[in-house]
Amino acid sequence: MQLTVDIKYEQLIDIIRNLPANQLAKIKSDLENTVAVNKSGTGKTDFQKFLLKGPVMSHDQYSAFKENRKAFNQWRSR
Repeated sequence: MQLTVDIKYEQLIDIIRNLPANQLAKIKSDLENTVAVNKSGTGKTDFQKFLLKGPVMSHDQYSAFKENRKAFNQWRSR
């Protein structure tokens, strides 16, 4: 079962201010951890997600790419 409560920001702050000190410390710690996780880069942008889903070269493909690039560079320099 899930319960949804519509609480305004001011009401939430009042509720938090009335909590005991140990629960305030726990909320503060949880919020700091949440902010740290969001700032640490783990929250990837859509573009980063797009790039991470892209194709990856195998070692053999990369070797062939380097050989082709070397051949093109020799051809261009002549």
